[in-house]
Amino acid sequence: MAMKGGLGRGLGSLLGIFDEENSANTKSEQNVNKETVKKDSANDINEIGISLIDRNESQPRKNFDSASLKELADSIKQHGIFQPIIVKEINGRYMIIAGERRFRAAKMAGLKKIPAIIKNYTDQQIKEIALLENLQREDLNPIETATAMRELLETYGWTQEILADRLGKSRPVVANFLRLLNLCPEVRAMVESGKLSAGHARSLVMVTNPEAQLKLAKMAVTKNVTVRDMEKIVKDMQNPTAKKKKYEPTLEMLDLMKLMQKKFSTKVNFMGTEKKGRIYIDYYSSDDLDRIYELLNRI
Repeated sequence: MAMKGGLGRGLGSLLGIFDEENSANTKSEQNVNKETVKKDSANDINEIGISLIDRNESQPRKNFDSASLKELADSIKQHGIFQPIIVKEINGRYMIIAGERRFRAAKMAGLKKIPAIIKNYTDQQIKEIALLENLQREDLNPIETATAMRELLETYGWTQEILADRLGKSRPVVANFLRLLNLCPEVRAMVESGKLSAGHARSLVMVTNPEAQLKLAKMAVTKNVTVRDMEKIVKDMQNPTAKKKKYEPTLEMLDLMKLMQKKFSTKVNFMGTEKKGRIYIDYYSSDDLDRIYELLNRI
């Protein structure tokens, strides 16, 4: 069976770090059933019976799309598995560290054994790997990502800076994900189902009233409100007195506008009052701009 590398640059780097961290520990020889596990010493790849493999209950990804799993299973039937899963041996059985989607598809395809790399990682390392694998493949919805991040923070007492460094993300990215957990349950469910985008959800975090938050979320979905427009709606809601006052031009200003439009042969707009404001002169090409420049230069 042909094998390809490619755990992902970030995940591969993290695995290398963990291997270095664990190399100082004393490793006991694994008691492996030779008929069930066939080891390839050159690549540290093993053929493990699927019946001996258990899923990781702490896997951050909870939902697996059945249609995409079926597609992967069909591909596995035809071409085999190109990348081994990563497991940890526990009392003669093997818990998945990374690759649950491949494992599920392999079972669906009817495979009896699956290629795997056996690693002796700690619980903390396993959680990091499981989260990073899903993040790199964009397999998690934003709420699943945020929940997994929070679990790492709370379990190990990390700061957001430490978590960002471990996952290869910026601190603002981590902070933005974690803010999504402040959304009301109904809005979080909309994000989990894919009805509401993460961009819309981030703008709604600032709305502390659950009813108003849900109302805006439904409006974003039903009326196809853009993220930028939603941000503006929320900003206006948070700062109602900050809205710009609309000024009506006086008759004198309208006369001046018409005169300038005639002189410059283009559209002219005013914003402000007779005491203070701005004048906008439109141009539609470089030649048009040169023409306006010549007119101004004559004046």
